[in-house]
Amino acid sequence: MNLFDERSKDELKRIAPLSARMRPRTMAEFHGQQHLVGEGKMLRTLIEADRLRSMILWGPPGSGKTTLAQLISGVTGCHWSQLSAVNSRVQDLRREADDAAHRLGANGTKTILFIDEIHRYSKSQQDSLLPHVEAGTFVLIGATTENPSFELNAPLLSRTRVYTLEQLPDDDLTKIIAAAAADETRGIGHLKPILSDDALSFLLRSSSGDARTALDALEIAAESAMP
Repeated sequence: MNLFDERSKDELKRIAPLSARMRPRTMAEFHGQQHLVGEGKMLRTLIEADRLRSMILWGPPGSGKTTLAQLISGVTGCHWSQLSAVNSRVQDLRREADDAAHRLGANGTKTILFIDEIHRYSKSQQDSLLPHVEAGTFVLIGATTENPSFELNAPLLSRTRVYTLEQLPDDDLTKIIAAAAADETRGIGHLKPILSDDALSFLLRSSSGDARTALDALEIAAESAMP
């Protein structure tokens, strides 16, 4: 074990933004999108039965697309791989497909390939995904803030299922904020923050349903407040 690398990972966790530190670790910690992952809902049923198919998660920023994809990986025991469509190339996709095929053949481990901002991929990049999605080499989970019907190729859409995530309502945002304010390990509970009703209302209004924005604003406010 490289102790320097381990210390570096621990340090990165400590200095990461509040929104990253408070990312849900279990389905029980995940708030919102109950129309998809509530008890008895279709996506929740598929996750728990490990009968996943490639999918596109479409929703506004901060609605939980990346978090949900990571939770799916954890619940199903799939290997997690991630690319960003902003800076990855066809060669990167081929490498991920080769690695996924090796894992599947070696010990039966499935791979979830998460591609953030998948709408940024060109037609040729999207086409390069098709044979692997079709063959089941990996389970593709693409995340996008743009309407997939306009931004993704018809062949890719026909091989995936689109799930629409909604802007988080105030009730769910309030629960997320309260959890971060109370958590002394990952959150800001060690600062003993006192969140007034006016401050909470301001956070809810200014974040517009975006959990990432709400949590990072909460952290800045708590660290800059007088003791």
